[in-house]
Amino acid sequence: MANEDNRYHSQDYNSAGRDRLEGSMRETGGRVKESVGALAGNERMKAEGRGDQVAGAARRRKGSLKDRIKAWIDRF
Repeated sequence: MANEDNRYHSQDYNSAGRDRLEGSMRETGGRVKESVGALAGNERMKAEGRGDQVAGAARRRKGSLKDRIKAWIDRF
């Protein structure tokens, strides 16, 4: 846990990049989960996979929006 706390205070920490990466990973995991659920005939797993895709896409867009806002602020 101590390492996790330190990474947030590092100057190399890029929250926008992290949001984009984690969002993409969750979105991909959701696609996999939905596919496995479809193959297994498990409707609950398919629904969870779709939910993960939506949550991942939202987080990825949040990271992109952070980058756009930062670029806009840096112009001034």
